[in-house]
Amino acid sequence: MSTATAEADGNYLSTPTLDAESSDLLQTIASHGGYAYVRMSTLAASGDFRAAETARDMAWEQLHSGPWHSVLPAWRDAYSMACLHVAKFHYRNGEFKEALRVLDLGLIMGGVLLKKDLESAVETVTAKSREKESEGFEKGPKCKFVEEGVAFDKEEVVRVLPERSLSSKIVVKKSGLSLEGFLREHFLSGSPVIISDCMAHWPARTKWNDMDYLKRVAGDRTVPVEVGKNYLCQEWKQELITFSEFLEKIQSNDCSSAVPTYLAQHQLFDQIDELRKDVCIPDYCCAGGGDLRSLNAWFGPSGTVTPLHHDPHHNILAQVVGKKYVRLYASSVSEELYPYNETMLCNSSQVTVF
Repeated sequence: MSTATAEADGNYLSTPTLDAESSDLLQTIASHGGYAYVRMSTLAASGDFRAAETARDMAWEQLHSGPWHSVLPAWRDAYSMACLHVAKFHYRNGEFKEALRVLDLGLIMGGVLLKKDLESAVETVTAKSREKESEGFEKGPKCKFVEEGVAFDKEEVVRVLPERSLSSKIVVKKSGLSLEGFLREHFLSGSPVIISDCMAHWPARTKWNDMDYLKRVAGDRTVPVEVGKNYLCQEWKQELITFSEFLEKIQSNDCSSAVPTYLAQHQLFDQIDELRKDVCIPDYCCAGGGDLRSLNAWFGPSGTVTPLHHDPHHNILAQVVGKKYVRLYASSVSEELYPYNETMLCNSSQVTVF
């Protein structure tokens, strides 16, 4: 199918940045020795699907040729370019799920040059996909992660926590805490606090407990997940799967699972805007006058454990669904917690808390 015909039929993904920047990007890639990629990408732009796939494989190899920080930005942009070419073919053929998978890989692994084209293409493909799926769709019973109205069983929780977990000093809990009070009493003094009533208005509080809602807005999107007990274990690895597949793994997992699957510290809201609209940035994040460093998401089954570690900046943890046990240590005892000497793990402790 030619581009003109596809555009007339409405089966064309508009990529204005790619159209404007492709020549300069290909020259840059050629200057780094990527002549074979340039040849395949040129063929892909003229309608050769196999060439588009080959170009994507070439860029993928470059992304994995060494440590991530050493990958040239041009190769990340090259991967985005190839993903757009491949996605266009899938979109023209009505293969919307496959097009979304490829576009998500471009967003996750690619560079910033073509990000707007990738995001625009995701919106177009998602709209077409939902339009197709809505035909003959029947609504079934709601499936929830946490049953509403079920009382919190403290004794059951204590059984799965480390010994004497709730016998130490408990973090103070406050409601209606003003920004001034937060700044004066907690931020400046480095004293932790649980704020109990600042998330009641979030749409995520109800929507994210509905499995069907999450599958509807994000089910076909590809996300990076961690597989294994935690990132310090030898068997730990990362995978790219659809959000629906991930949700099904959460349902099938429990705290006794030897290899839990966890979506951890991923910029999910940059990738899926509909989920971003379900959360609100608390004013407390403005304390100290700095900018918001990052907005990340964690989704996981019961029994998921993060090793003892410290972060390079302050955190506000918002627990949307379920409950989480957090153990804190004062920074003054950091040396007694035996941080790893390796650069990659220097923020993690060798002490096994659980």
